[in-house]
Amino acid sequence: MKPGIHPDYHEITIIMTDGTEYKTRSCYGKPGETLRLDIDPKSHPAWTGQHRLIDTGGQVAKFNKKFAGIGARRK
Repeated sequence: MKPGIHPDYHEITIIMTDGTEYKTRSCYGKPGETLRLDIDPKSHPAWTGQHRLIDTGGQVAKFNKKFAGIGARRK
């Protein structure tokens, strides 16, 4: 490996959404820093299979209103 071109690889602490934590090595931040996860395999719908619909500012209602007639057959 060429010297001086690779980032510093050091130990950091990862804190999961449920509060559990573990240490790992990473290029993130500085040695000893903490990385708090907002989404992890214990809470993400792709792994848990539980879908949560979060409606921010009525976006879902706006979408449903805009596209309500699509797919309806007319005689």
